[in-house]
Amino acid sequence: MLQKTYDWMMDKAAHRHAVWWLAAISFIESSVFPIPPDIMLIPLVLAAPTRWWRLALICTVSSVFGGFLGYAIGYFFMDSVGAAILTAFHLTDKFAAFKPLVDQYGVWVIIVKGATPIPYKLITIAAGAFHFDLAHFTFASVIARGMRFFLVAALLWKFGAPIRVFVETRLKLVTTAAVVLLVSGFAVLKLF
Repeated sequence: MLQKTYDWMMDKAAHRHAVWWLAAISFIESSVFPIPPDIMLIPLVLAAPTRWWRLALICTVSSVFGGFLGYAIGYFFMDSVGAAILTAFHLTDKFAAFKPLVDQYGVWVIIVKGATPIPYKLITIAAGAFHFDLAHFTFASVIARGMRFFLVAALLWKFGAPIRVFVETRLKLVTTAAVVLLVSGFAVLKLF
Protein backbone atom coordinates (compact mmCIF):
# COMPACT_ATOMS: atom_id res chain seq x y z
CA MET A 1 0.00 0.00 0.00
CA LEU A 2 2.80 2.45 0.84
CA GLN A 3 4.42 1.82 -2.55
CA LYS A 4 1.15 2.69 -4.31
CA THR A 5 0.84 5.86 -2.23
CA TYR A 6 4.45 6.78 -2.99
CA ASP A 7 3.90 6.19 -6.73
CA TRP A 8 0.72 8.27 -6.59
CA MET A 9 2.66 11.15 -4.96
CA MET A 10 5.41 10.96 -7.58
CA ASP A 11 2.75 11.11 -10.27
CA LYS A 12 1.31 14.25 -8.63
CA ALA A 13 4.80 15.81 -8.53
CA ALA A 14 4.75 15.79 -12.33
CA HIS A 15 1.17 17.14 -12.51
CA ARG A 16 0.55 20.67 -13.82
CA HIS A 17 -0.97 21.52 -10.42
CA ALA A 18 1.95 19.99 -8.52
CA VAL A 19 2.35 23.00 -6.22
CA TRP A 20 -1.26 22.61 -5.08
CA TRP A 21 -0.68 18.91 -4.52
CA LEU A 22 2.43 19.76 -2.50
CA ALA A 23 0.38 22.10 -0.31
CA ALA A 24 -2.41 19.54 0.13
CA ILE A 25 -0.04 16.69 1.00
CA SER A 26 1.96 18.90 3.38
CA PHE A 27 -1.32 19.77 5.09
CA ILE A 28 -2.72 16.26 5.48
CA GLU A 29 0.63 14.65 6.39
CA SER A 30 0.57 16.67 9.60
CA SER A 31 -2.40 14.71 10.89
CA VAL A 32 -3.35 11.63 8.84
CA PHE A 33 -1.22 10.95 5.73
CA PRO A 34 1.57 8.34 5.99
CA ILE A 35 4.22 9.75 3.60
CA PRO A 36 6.11 13.02 4.22
CA PRO A 37 5.84 15.84 1.67
CA ASP A 38 9.60 15.68 1.02
CA ILE A 39 8.76 13.02 -1.58
CA MET A 40 7.10 15.74 -3.67
CA LEU A 41 9.29 18.64 -2.58
CA ILE A 42 12.48 16.99 -3.86
CA PRO A 43 11.46 16.54 -7.53
CA LEU A 44 9.73 19.94 -7.59
CA VAL A 45 12.88 21.74 -6.42
CA LEU A 46 15.02 19.76 -8.86
CA ALA A 47 12.65 20.67 -11.69
CA ALA A 48 12.62 24.38 -10.77
CA PRO A 49 15.66 25.16 -8.61
CA THR A 50 15.10 28.92 -8.65
CA ARG A 51 11.73 28.35 -6.94
CA TRP A 52 13.27 26.44 -4.02
CA TRP A 53 12.43 29.15 -1.47
CA ARG A 54 8.80 29.43 -2.59
CA LEU A 55 8.32 25.66 -2.58
CA ALA A 56 9.82 25.32 0.90
CA LEU A 57 7.59 28.14 2.13
CA ILE A 58 4.47 26.48 0.69
CA CYS A 59 5.47 23.20 2.29
CA THR A 60 6.12 24.87 5.66
CA VAL A 61 2.93 26.95 5.81
CA SER A 62 0.75 24.06 4.67
CA SER A 63 2.36 21.72 7.19
CA VAL A 64 1.87 24.17 10.06
CA PHE A 65 -1.80 24.68 9.13
CA GLY A 66 -2.19 20.91 8.88
CA GLY A 67 -0.63 20.74 12.32
CA PHE A 68 -3.58 22.75 13.63
CA LEU A 69 -5.86 19.98 12.36
CA GLY A 70 -3.73 17.39 14.17
CA TYR A 71 -3.76 19.55 17.29
CA ALA A 72 -7.58 19.80 17.11
CA ILE A 73 -7.86 16.03 16.67
CA GLY A 74 -5.79 15.50 19.81
CA TYR A 75 -7.52 18.25 21.76
CA PHE A 76 -11.14 17.40 20.94
CA PHE A 77 -11.15 13.82 19.61
CA MET A 78 -8.22 12.01 21.22
CA ASP A 79 -10.24 9.06 22.50
CA SER A 80 -11.76 8.33 19.09
CA VAL A 81 -10.04 9.79 16.02
CA GLY A 82 -6.66 10.52 17.63
CA ALA A 83 -6.31 7.06 19.11
CA ALA A 84 -7.32 5.46 15.80
CA ILE A 85 -4.70 7.45 13.86
CA LEU A 86 -1.93 6.65 16.33
CA THR A 87 -2.90 2.96 16.33
CA ALA A 88 -3.00 2.84 12.52
CA PHE A 89 0.57 4.18 12.33
CA HIS A 90 1.85 2.13 15.30
CA LEU A 91 2.59 5.29 17.30
CA THR A 92 0.74 4.49 20.52
CA ASP A 93 3.91 3.67 22.50
CA LYS A 94 5.69 6.77 21.19
CA PHE A 95 2.66 8.85 22.18
CA ALA A 96 2.88 7.68 25.79
CA ALA A 97 6.63 8.35 25.87
CA PHE A 98 6.12 11.84 24.42
CA LYS A 99 4.18 13.27 27.40
CA PRO A 100 7.11 13.46 29.87
CA LEU A 101 9.28 15.04 27.16
CA VAL A 102 6.66 17.71 26.45
CA ASP A 103 6.25 18.37 30.17
CA GLN A 104 10.00 18.72 30.70
CA TYR A 105 11.20 20.41 27.52
CA GLY A 106 8.08 22.07 26.08
CA VAL A 107 8.75 24.03 22.91
CA TRP A 108 12.22 22.51 22.50
CA VAL A 109 10.95 18.95 22.14
CA ILE A 110 8.42 20.07 19.52
CA ILE A 111 11.15 21.88 17.58
CA VAL A 112 13.54 18.93 17.75
CA LYS A 113 10.96 16.24 16.98
CA GLY A 114 9.17 18.37 14.37
CA ALA A 115 12.36 18.91 12.38
CA THR A 116 13.27 15.24 12.22
CA PRO A 117 11.60 12.64 10.01
CA ILE A 118 9.56 11.14 12.85
CA PRO A 119 5.85 11.36 12.02
CA TYR A 120 4.79 14.96 12.61
CA LYS A 121 1.23 13.73 13.17
CA LEU A 122 2.43 12.22 16.47
CA ILE A 123 3.60 15.65 17.63
CA THR A 124 0.50 17.54 16.51
CA ILE A 125 -1.99 15.08 17.96
CA ALA A 126 0.00 14.74 21.20
CA ALA A 127 0.31 18.52 21.62
CA GLY A 128 -3.46 18.83 21.35
CA ALA A 129 -4.13 15.86 23.63
CA PHE A 130 -1.76 17.28 26.27
CA HIS A 131 -3.37 20.75 25.88
CA PHE A 132 0.00 22.27 25.08
CA ASP A 133 -0.18 26.05 24.69
CA LEU A 134 -1.34 26.79 21.13
CA ALA A 135 0.87 29.87 20.69
CA HIS A 136 3.96 27.92 21.77
CA PHE A 137 2.91 25.01 19.56
CA THR A 138 2.57 27.39 16.57
CA PHE A 139 5.98 28.97 17.21
CA ALA A 140 7.70 25.59 17.57
CA SER A 141 5.95 24.20 14.47
CA VAL A 142 6.98 27.14 12.29
CA ILE A 143 10.61 26.77 13.39
CA ALA A 144 10.69 22.96 13.12
CA ARG A 145 8.89 22.56 9.82
CA GLY A 146 10.58 25.59 8.27
CA MET A 147 13.99 24.33 9.27
CA ARG A 148 13.29 20.93 7.80
CA PHE A 149 11.78 21.95 4.47
CA PHE A 150 14.07 24.93 3.85
CA LEU A 151 17.11 22.76 4.60
CA VAL A 152 16.03 20.09 2.12
CA ALA A 153 15.12 22.66 -0.55
CA ALA A 154 18.33 24.68 -0.04
CA LEU A 155 20.51 21.58 -0.35
CA LEU A 156 18.77 20.62 -3.58
CA TRP A 157 19.03 24.18 -4.93
CA LYS A 158 22.73 24.44 -4.09
CA PHE A 159 23.90 20.96 -5.11
CA GLY A 160 21.19 19.80 -7.53
CA ALA A 161 20.44 16.22 -8.47
CA PRO A 162 23.67 14.73 -7.03
CA ILE A 163 22.50 15.54 -3.49
CA ARG A 164 19.08 13.95 -4.05
CA VAL A 165 20.14 10.42 -3.09
CA PHE A 166 21.97 11.76 -0.04
CA VAL A 167 18.89 13.71 1.12
CA GLU A 168 16.51 10.84 0.43
CA THR A 169 18.62 8.23 2.21
CA ARG A 170 20.05 10.37 4.99
CA LEU A 171 17.26 12.85 5.71
CA LYS A 172 17.24 11.90 9.38
CA LEU A 173 20.97 12.56 9.65
CA VAL A 174 20.70 15.91 7.82
CA THR A 175 17.82 17.20 9.92
CA THR A 176 19.34 15.91 13.16
CA ALA A 177 22.57 17.78 12.37
CA ALA A 178 20.56 20.95 11.69
CA VAL A 179 18.73 20.59 15.00
CA VAL A 180 22.01 20.06 16.88
CA LEU A 181 23.41 23.22 15.28
CA LEU A 182 20.28 25.20 16.16
CA VAL A 183 20.21 24.04 19.78
CA SER A 184 23.97 24.62 20.11
CA GLY A 185 23.56 28.12 18.73
CA PHE A 186 20.92 28.96 21.32
CA ALA A 187 23.07 27.45 24.07
CA VAL A 188 26.03 29.60 23.02
CA LEU A 189 23.81 32.71 22.93
CA LYS A 190 22.63 31.99 26.48
CA LEU A 191 26.25 31.92 27.67
CA PHE A 192 26.89 35.42 26.39
